[in-house]
Amino acid sequence: MGVSSLTKAEISTAGMSTTSRPRGSVVSENAIPKEASDGFVVPESNAFGQSFRDYESTVRLSIVENTYRLNHINQTYDFVKRTREEYAKLNQAEMSIWEASELLDSFVDESDPDLEEPQIQHLLQSAEAIRKDYPNEDWMHLTALIHDVGKVLYHSKFGSLPQWAVVGDTHPVGCAFDESIVYHKYFKENPDYNNPAYNTKLGVYSEGCGLENVLMSWGHDDYMYMVAKANGTTLPSAALFTIRYHSFYPMHTEGAYKYLMNEEDRENLKWVLTFNKYDLYSKSNVHIDVEKVKPYYESLIKKYFPEKLRW
Repeated sequence: MGVSSLTKAEISTAGMSTTSRPRGSVVSENAIPKEASDGFVVPESNAFGQSFRDYESTVRLSIVENTYRLNHINQTYDFVKRTREEYAKLNQAEMSIWEASELLDSFVDESDPDLEEPQIQHLLQSAEAIRKDYPNEDWMHLTALIHDVGKVLYHSKFGSLPQWAVVGDTHPVGCAFDESIVYHKYFKENPDYNNPAYNTKLGVYSEGCGLENVLMSWGHDDYMYMVAKANGTTLPSAALFTIRYHSFYPMHTEGAYKYLMNEEDRENLKWVLTFNKYDLYSKSNVHIDVEKVKPYYESLIKKYFPEKLRW
């Protein structure tokens, strides 16, 4: 069974501009994806002195669980399709990457059990950690900087979407909700849970169809991917894949939904696994001096993006 009411072309190219920009950069031959380099030390505990991704005893339990409860109840196939089509118009704002990141200066992710620091600090912490271990792969530094910038969806300039439609782990819609998804129990209140069109293993998809043809729960990942693609970024495909699927924890930590992947997905997944360590374990209460690193990251933005982007 193929993709149903939303065609493959609509899913993979919705809102994509044909603006001509230089061809995307390539990954250096000596840049080997790995879980973590010898120089990266995985900390034993998060900012609260607890285990990372502990959804049972986090000090932020009530906030985190409620965010996922609302996410799992409301993220239906129809909601995702409709919302994605609306935001693919890219008519919310026009601004630079750095201007957008500054909108996150006071934003705290309500789905994160490990940190309650403003998001701009998380972006810089992960970017600086990767920069240290991969000094010659500037595309990785920039990918880390912008991977969560799509959380501007929560800002009033972008429609003030509720956090359940902006943050949190992502998962496919249009097929059965895998039991590895955090707080899976709340899917029982999702209309798609008992819909025979959407509650089988494959649902509206076919095995090996490729993730570009799969609708993911709506949030900052897919939005930032659409913005980058439509505005003609020259980042390599590994970067775009990382931006789009870095929150797809059921896949890259539990191995769920791999039957939907194609060969290109499997190759790019290696970079998501590399990135994930820096995204997750760089979180701390130690702040990065924004003004000190700003010139470097602005130079990368200029290299890979136009000055102003449509959002």
